Amino acid sequence: MASINENRRERFKRLATKRTNAVLQKLKVLGNCANRQAYEYSEDEVEKIFATIDKYLKSIKPKFHFTKEEKFKL
Repeated sequence: MASINENRRERFKRLATKRTNAVLQKLKVLGNCANRQAYEYSEDEVEKIFATIDKYLKSIKPKFHFTKEEKFKL
């Protein structure tokens, strides 16, 4: 059983590293859009972009936390 857990852990580490680096790269590319000499945008548009990113992050992060199983009680 330990070898199965280790394989799952190693797979998680490999995929999480790869996917995190891909997200960071995409954020870096998004940051290139901040160049006002090349692009025109409003503060509202910027707020909408980051509100959407923040919302998505807040929906994903709880999936990684261990939750206590609550028992029903009257």
